[in-house]
Parts: sequence; C-alpha cells; structure tokens
Amino acid sequence: MLTNAPERTLPGPRNFFGLKNIRTMTVQGMLEFVSGNWRRYGDIFEVQVGPQKLVIVIHPDHVRHVTLTNAQNYEKLKSYDPVRKYIIGDGLVTSTGELWKRQRRLMAPFYTPRAVQEFAAIMLRDTLATAGRWDDLAANTPQVEMFDEMALITASIVLKAIFSTESDEDILQIKEDVETMINYAGGQAKNPFRLPDWLPTIDNITYRQARDRVHAYINDIIDYRLEMDEADYPNDLLSKLITAEDSETGERMSRKLLLDEALTNFFAGYETSARAMSFAWYALARNPEVKARLHDELDRELGDEVPTLETLKRLPYTLRTIKETLRLFPPAPMYAKDVIDDDVIDSYRVEKGSVMLVMPYFTHRHPDFWPDPLRFDPDRHAPDAEKERHPQAYHPFASGQRVCLGNSFSLLETHIILAILAHRFDPALPPGYEPQWVGETLLDITNGLPMILTKR
Repeated sequence: MLTNAPERTLPGPRNFFGLKNIRTMTVQGMLEFVSGNWRRYGDIFEVQVGPQKLVIVIHPDHVRHVTLTNAQNYEKLKSYDPVRKYIIGDGLVTSTGELWKRQRRLMAPFYTPRAVQEFAAIMLRDTLATAGRWDDLAANTPQVEMFDEMALITASIVLKAIFSTESDEDILQIKEDVETMINYAGGQAKNPFRLPDWLPTIDNITYRQARDRVHAYINDIIDYRLEMDEADYPNDLLSKLITAEDSETGERMSRKLLLDEALTNFFAGYETSARAMSFAWYALARNPEVKARLHDELDRELGDEVPTLETLKRLPYTLRTIKETLRLFPPAPMYAKDVIDDDVIDSYRVEKGSVMLVMPYFTHRHPDFWPDPLRFDPDRHAPDAEKERHPQAYHPFASGQRVCLGNSFSLLETHIILAILAHRFDPALPPGYEPQWVGETLLDITNGLPMILTKR
C-alpha cells in the first residue's frame, strides 16, 4: 500500500542488536512474542534479531501489498536458504526467477481441482484402511497419538500419489526422516549464532543420516523409473514430472530438478495435511456443537455409503470445517519474503535487506475481519461469507503468484479423510489435557495430541 504521506519509521521493540528480542523469543516462543507486540505496536512492526531486521506483516492490506501489488520487490532469497540447503533444494517452493516460472508452468496442470481428482481413489482407499485399523484400536487400545495417526495416512497417500509405493515400512521410515529434516532446518533458520553444520554434533549427524536415507530412497525410485519404457510408467506424479515438457522450449526437467521437485511434493503434501487433520480433530473435540452438525451432515448424506467425488459435493459443512481449521490453526503460521529494494507500506519505510514475515496465524485472528475471532465457526466459509471477505484476510496456502500449488490436493484429501473417519469415529481428548502450542516453521503442539478413539 504505497501512500504519499510522510515516511515513518516502523515501530517495534528496540534493544541493542536485538539481543533482548532473541532472548524473549526463546523464552516466550514466536507466537506469544508476536501476539504481545501486535497488541502494542499494531498490524505492522519491525523486530531486530541479531543482524537481521524482521518486519511482521498481519493486516490483509499489507499482505496484499507484499504478495500481489508489489510482489516483484519481495522474493524468497536468503530467508529460504535453510529450506533450500537442508530440505528441498530448488523445488517449486524455494526456486525464484525464471526457474520458478518454468517449473510452475510445467507443474501447474498437475494440480488443478480437476487434475487432483485422479488421486481420489488413493485417498479413499488409504482412509478406509485407516478406518479398519481404527476399528481394532477402538476395541483394544483406544488412546492414540493423533499426530502420528494422521501423519501415517497422509504420508501413505502422498507416497503412493508421487511414487506408487505400497510399503508401510518405507512410509514409517521416510516419515521419521522427514520430521528430522524439517526440525533441523527450522533450528538452523531461527538461530543466528548456530554452529557450522559440518561439525560432528549429534544433531548434524542425525540430520545427515536422515537426509541421506530420504535422498537414496527417492533417487532409487527415479533411477528405476528412468530405466523403464515410458509406455510402462505408472500414472503418478513422478511420471508426470519426468515426461513434462516446457511449452516454450520443449525441454524436460533435469535429473537434479526431478529430485528437488519430488522432495518438494512429498514434504509439502504430507506434513501440512497431517497437521491440518490433527488440528481438525482437536477443534471438533473442543466444539461439540460443530461436531454435532458435522455428524448430522455425514449421517444424513452418506448413510451407510462410502463417500465418492459426487457425494463429497453434498458435504459442504465438512469442507467448511477443514477451512475453519486452517483459519485458526494454519499448519504454516508464517512465511517469509526478502525485501529487494526500499519500499513504503502504509507510510512506513521498509528497508532493503529486511525479511517480511507474513503471519496468516494472526491475519486469521484479526478482529476487524473475523468477528469473535477465536470462536471456531465453519459457517465463516459459506459461499456468501467468502465473497464478502477481504481476499487476503484468509491465506493458509499463502497469497499471490506464490500461492501453494497443492492447495486443491490438500483440500480434497482432508475433505475425504474427515468425511470417512468422522462418520465412523468420535475421537475425544483425555481428561485434563491442555495443548502447548508453538509456532516456528510449522504450527505444533509440544505435548502431543493424545486422543481416545470411540466408535459412533
């Protein structure tokens, strides 16, 4: 939002080299730190963290400026170096410039709402398999760790969708290694005084072992696929990545980009959906009126049937429940943009080299756009309500050209999972349970999410 008003200095907590800010963030956690400063300084403010200036972006108008109006001035540069280096290389999430445009052009057709329906059968089959396993658990060992349960199902779905893998052993090992890589990259990103990653520390060694296993697993699959006749390729995302040709040049992806995009698709497709579903179970357990309406819709529309793509259309409240979960509990509570040149937002001067930290977690709780913002209300996402809302008041999948390409895949997947499992089960929280929320790279609950499975 460029204005002609006199430029002002961004407000924010001032202290020598940001040392107090670092200490306070460490003690409070990022969400509590930002929440307190939001109340004090308003919708946009600056935080010094060691040598780096962070600009916290909350108001939808400011989000629009950074992601749409002047998006060319805000790019994924050094702030994404830990993700590039330690997780996904130059995949679509982290690539920039002409490489990003080319990769987006190649991959966009795979992720349209119609295209992702190809994977509905996998989603249905794996969710029904989970329902069968939950039948046994509910009868014998009803308390489960919901994060693990949802990670198993989403990892299974995405590995089959990308690689056509069927091994549960593969899924369990890759799931653990992926979590190790994500946690390691997050630690590297938030610590301005971190030790070099070549030192033989326990964390560094554990990370390298996990990375090597993940890379070896995916490289073996890619190599095996490339040795096949293309006529024999299975209909999965890896085959689509290999055979995709740039409409302008006719070129295909390089071998390195195949690995990077395979990693990107897996990381983006598994972890965030698992968290979204886990948070949905938590929200339903805390909101019995919403749960009753959800159950009523599922019972009325499904009866004894398994949902199909057609019957999903008759389950709008189920989808709204997912969307409301993404509002209050976005798996990615923040995303970064590096400032290329000096800019002015709402008369505030934004300096070149700063990092814009766009915060959907707080945008989604802004009282000017969400009445009674902490209330869990799926009807906020009814069609008329969505039309009236500021476009950037809701951005769980980011905003602008860099909006998450897999959002349609994720919404279809979670819609199916919730429809099948909530129709048959009613997970409850143990007595006295209170979550300990944290939000760094991803939104998380440090004390886990134990839930008791009961059949409906």
